[in-house]
Amino acid sequence: MNSTISIGMQDFGKLIRSGAFYVDKTSFIKEWWENQDDVTLVTRPRRFGKTLNLSMVDYFFSNQHVDSGKLFEKLDIWKEEKYQGLQGTFPVIFVSFAGIKAENYETARDGIIQVLLDLYGKYYFLLQSDKLNEQEREYFTYIRPNMSDAVAAMALHRLAICMYRYYGKKAMILLDEYDTPLQEAYVYGYWEELTTFIRSLFNCTFKTNPYLERGLMTGITRVSKESIFSDLNNLEVVTTTSEKYASSFGFTEKEVFRALELMGKADQKEEVKLWYDGFTFGKHTDIYNPWSIIKFLDTGELNTYWASTSENSLVSKLIREGSPQLKMDFEDLLEGKTVNFRMDEQIVFEQLQKKKGAIWSLLLASGYLKVEKKMPDKRSGRYLYGLKITNYEVLLMFEDMVESWFPEESSSYENFKQALLLGDLDYMNQYMNQVALQTFSSFDVGKKPSEHTEPERFYHGFVLGLIVDLADKYRITSNKESGLGRYDVMMEPLTENLDGIIMEFKVRNPAKEKDLEASVQNALCQIREKRYDTELEARGIPPERIRHYGFAFEGKKVLIGSDS
Repeated sequence: MNSTISIGMQDFGKLIRSGAFYVDKTSFIKEWWENQDDVTLVTRPRRFGKTLNLSMVDYFFSNQHVDSGKLFEKLDIWKEEKYQGLQGTFPVIFVSFAGIKAENYETARDGIIQVLLDLYGKYYFLLQSDKLNEQEREYFTYIRPNMSDAVAAMALHRLAICMYRYYGKKAMILLDEYDTPLQEAYVYGYWEELTTFIRSLFNCTFKTNPYLERGLMTGITRVSKESIFSDLNNLEVVTTTSEKYASSFGFTEKEVFRALELMGKADQKEEVKLWYDGFTFGKHTDIYNPWSIIKFLDTGELNTYWASTSENSLVSKLIREGSPQLKMDFEDLLEGKTVNFRMDEQIVFEQLQKKKGAIWSLLLASGYLKVEKKMPDKRSGRYLYGLKITNYEVLLMFEDMVESWFPEESSSYENFKQALLLGDLDYMNQYMNQVALQTFSSFDVGKKPSEHTEPERFYHGFVLGLIVDLADKYRITSNKESGLGRYDVMMEPLTENLDGIIMEFKVRNPAKEKDLEASVQNALCQIREKRYDTELEARGIPPERIRHYGFAFEGKKVLIGSDS
């Protein structure tokens, strides 16, 4: 390991030639080659070395890099003579979809077309060869900005044909960040159009292509087979729960500790472990986030480097608009608990807001959650996963995300918190109604929030905000056994100068309650009947220092009452 840190360099050759810090991952080449899978998809979280590893594979196998053997001379792969003989011996087509981030289908398609145009420009010298027949030369004339979907779908297939004619060997095809345009398609609403286009491209490239030596794709998510891989029965999918290539992406604890010692930071091993450890790939439980490790080695400061490289808007939207049960599960995760879910690792983007468990699959694939345990579920035929927030960096990211639901410019939210701490019921009512008016619709999944309001989505999100914002003053827990339309929260003070607080949230039942005041009284009655004070008293808080609040909701209207 070299002590010079280079930030963001993803070209393997350039990185090795620079002599900058590099953790040897060339054993991936051997493992992938010896597995002999026809087409492999490896999914890992963002910034986990996927692009650098694909660049490494390109430099190793591509006959365009036949003189690059010296890059590998000090690395693990060069220890075996048979691999020295493999270096630089295959035609390789290296494609990246990393830059295809568009708000509409036309722009996304144009982005893919530009990638294909650039590839054909790179290999234009093939056209000059007498090894191509007339029809194969014609392929180059088909590739133009206004090419049809059918021509675009066959573009990589036909380029592989031309390379086979020229070199006499089948081509390897490497595709980096295959799912970047697909995620954008989901967010901006052109999923069906793009998946139809990409399904044809992938089928022609990786399935019906006799000129393919091997295919290797990387991405963050495992998009469902039905969406784009329906024709690819030769695809080997390697997810974060798979054993294959478990230590090839990200840094192992041994690699991290060695780097810390090299950089004179050995005394910070435990802090670094708390912040950046916790990723689990297969049975490897001590995988570290490489982006944050490199940034820490460069700056010497612990910070949310990896979490800050994405705006996480999709995740925030899915949790904010999610069901009350989802938010209660999220509460448990924020409290450091392990939560069990049945889920399928295939991401069906169009079902993220409909299919139970889909969001947890996305959070696991994205690296925000880790697998603590994995058990077969005989009833469903799937697995039951015990999931937990990955590490301290991710926890801070989630806390920032929840805080963003109630922006600082929303003074009503800040004023409500102060009124709550002071026990000022009048101001609590005033500000809570303002908060509901300002933020209610952002928690709602209806197309017309004014006509389709679900108070539970709002107040569960509201409690998550309190859990994050008052973490230095209160230990906040909620009763997960509450019935539909009811939810109680206990706030245990962490200092002696604060009161204990018990809150019962209730949606008005028009059939049983004549108005919001009746709902408030029923909520307060629930607190007394269930004897919620008992737990706070057992922890040393006297009855006179325990406050009760009933919150009653009807649409965006809120009424808060107290019996103390």
